[in-house]
Amino acid sequence: METVSWDDPVGVRLRLEQQAEISERYGADTEPGPKPSETDVDLFLLARDAETAVAVGCGGMRRLDEETFEARRVYVTPVWRGRQIGEVLLRALEEAAVAKGAVRMRLETGTAQPESQRLYERCGYHRIDRFGYYADSPQSVCFERILVVSAA
Repeated sequence: METVSWDDPVGVRLRLEQQAEISERYGADTEPGPKPSETDVDLFLLARDAETAVAVGCGGMRRLDEETFEARRVYVTPVWRGRQIGEVLLRALEEAAVAKGAVRMRLETGTAQPESQRLYERCGYHRIDRFGYYADSPQSVCFERILVVSAA
C-alpha cells in the first residue's frame, strides 16, 4: 500500500475509471451528496502490483464523526479483481481508521454492484440503514463494520 495525495495523477486516473464504470452501470453519475475531495479525505491509498509497481486499485476514507470513518472510492481495476486486493485495501483503511480513534467503518455501494456487496460482506461488514447523503437514495446500499469493541 502506498499513501498518496488526493490529487496524485495515478489516483485521479483510477477514480475516473471507477466513475466511468459506475456511470455505465447506472446510466449516469447518480452519487448523492458532494464528491469526496482533498479537503475531506483523510487518507488515500494506492495498491500496486509487487512485481511491476503498476497501480491496481485505490481507496480512501473520510471522517464522519469522532468514532466513524467512511471508506470512499474503493476500486480495483477489472483485470486485477478476484485477487483479494479489495480486501487488502479495506483492511489497510480500517487499520488507519483505528489509529485515528475510530471504532467503526461505514461505506456505501450501489444496487447494481453485487460484487462490491459480496466483498464487503466477506470482509465482515453488515448492511445498515442508508445514512447521511445516501438516506434518500434508493440505489444506495450501506454497510458498517465494528473495528474496535468498546471496553465499557
